[in-house]
Amino acid sequence: QVQLVESGGGWVQAGGSLRLSCAASGRTFSSFVMGWFRQAPGKEREFVAALSRTGGTTYLADSVKGRFTISRDSAKNTVFLQMNSLKPEDTAVYYCAADRAPAITSATTYDYWGQGTQVTVSS
Repeated sequence: QVQLVESGGGWVQAGGSLRLSCAASGRTFSSFVMGWFRQAPGKEREFVAALSRTGGTTYLADSVKGRFTISRDSAKNTVFLQMNSLKPEDTAVYYCAADRAPAITSATTYDYWGQGTQVTVSS
């Protein structure tokens, strides 16, 4: 069992930055792929970024490449999503997710989810 708690969301102007954190408890990172997804009002939940179990491979959606990075602090069991050059279309609720062997970009294949944190980017 894994419990995930996100933090770091908020309001920012376009071009600004935010860093989201996801604190995990219950298991170590080496057992899970860690992912970030987002969901805007009226839209489906979409993949943003993921980190392999070893932490050696990162995956990023095309829409965020060059702007977002995913990383982790294994000692603190925390994964981060650094978001730079934010755009209004990045506005969404951001969710942290974990699974032992998901299809990386498919939300339905992740078993564990956080409660989400709101990110609002104004133009």
